[in-house]
Amino acid sequence: MTTIDVGRRSLIKRATATGLLTVPALTALSACATGGGGGTQQVAEGRKSARNPLAVNESAGLDVVIFDGGFGEEYAKAAQAEYVKAFPKTDGKIKHSATQKIQAKLAPRFNGGTPPDLIDNSGAEQMDFGTLVSKDQLTDLRELLDAPSLDDPNKKVRDTLRSGVLEMGQFEGEEVWVLYYAYTIYGVWYSKSLLAKHGWEYPQTWDEMLKLCAEAKKQGIAGWTYPGKYPYYLPFSLYPFIAKIGGRETLDAIDNLEPNAWKHDAVKAAFEAYHELQAKGYILKGTPGLDHIQSQVAWNEGKALFIPNGSWVENETKKTTPKNFDMGVGAPSSLDSGDKLPYGTIWASGGEPFIVPKNAKNPRGGMELLRIMLGTKSTQNFIQQVSSLSSLNGGTEGLRLPPGLASAQELWKKAGDNVVNPRLQDWYVTLQKEKIGVAALGEMMAGRMSPKECMAKCQKFADETAKDSAVKKYRHK
Repeated sequence: MTTIDVGRRSLIKRATATGLLTVPALTALSACATGGGGGTQQVAEGRKSARNPLAVNESAGLDVVIFDGGFGEEYAKAAQAEYVKAFPKTDGKIKHSATQKIQAKLAPRFNGGTPPDLIDNSGAEQMDFGTLVSKDQLTDLRELLDAPSLDDPNKKVRDTLRSGVLEMGQFEGEEVWVLYYAYTIYGVWYSKSLLAKHGWEYPQTWDEMLKLCAEAKKQGIAGWTYPGKYPYYLPFSLYPFIAKIGGRETLDAIDNLEPNAWKHDAVKAAFEAYHELQAKGYILKGTPGLDHIQSQVAWNEGKALFIPNGSWVENETKKTTPKNFDMGVGAPSSLDSGDKLPYGTIWASGGEPFIVPKNAKNPRGGMELLRIMLGTKSTQNFIQQVSSLSSLNGGTEGLRLPPGLASAQELWKKAGDNVVNPRLQDWYVTLQKEKIGVAALGEMMAGRMSPKECMAKCQKFADETAKDSAVKKYRHK
């Protein structure tokens, strides 16, 4: 999901196909970045004021494209309505569209020099952020970040964001090219009511995890399931597990494409632990053939106790989740007392990446809509509609949160500083999803590859990417 992100999200975050970019699409996008054809003249700036700090043209139209995934599009429409209230002359001039085919729909527009003003660049077909950045196709969002926040003019937008969100939009230098709107808590998701029914508790150690899975198997319940067709969901719990065992530096080395990063003892221990789930028959039968929806439905039906996922899962499964399910999320279990980070360490980061194209007709309008979205009203609407936190640091005050989101927020608060944010999924999407996710982890968890072979395969893929001059490289600062 990076480049990004996640995926479906940023994510990642929740894909319906394994390919992120086709070769023809990437070629087209590169072509547009080196010149393209046509082009649209940008609208004139408006008058800058306390009410209009970004100098938006108050009568210009706005063109918005939203990824139609687990979060839907209604939250964006509601924010657009607030935009019209702020600038009444734009009434009837907001062009809104939603699609899962981000790359297919928008590459031609980038090629022609007529991209939208604001894009939710997410999903399985999101455009590659590395390419967009390296080809100078995006607007630097620092002017937005330095503008007064919607709710408190004494605070800059950047000062209202959750920790790490701003940095995720940086690739090198101080420029911020992407603003992640959602805030995703990753972990091991489960039904609190199902565990309580059997007198079980969430396992805080790996020995307890194996013991619980063994007991569940006797009751005809699998320990785990996951989207076998899209096994790049596995890192949602596996990566913070690796960091917990070996420290943050293990993930940093992986992100930096360092030689032998995948051969670290922490990686070996984590891979062997997850492989043991498969070897002992604790994975739901048929999981390698399930997509994300099918695995989540099976989990909702109580066929498996645990599933690695992000906090969008509550909204995405709301049609199949039983009323008494009482969804919860747990941090990766501790391997043993030698772990470098404490129990409660999680992966949490921005999701749902928004971009403002440099050649958009109304880029200031695109940034202003983001400023509105990061206000309390739009944030609370987002939280209530899609059961997810936003990147605004707050917004939950006075709201009754659904079980999964309440659990996620509690987990995040307890984690404190023990939050990691792997960047592989937004720096090197193809490497993360198709290679490490599908061709390595997917094969290991399907029982077709040993942990040792999986480690070697991951390192091979990382080394190939490191040596590929066509792939722009990024490093932790």
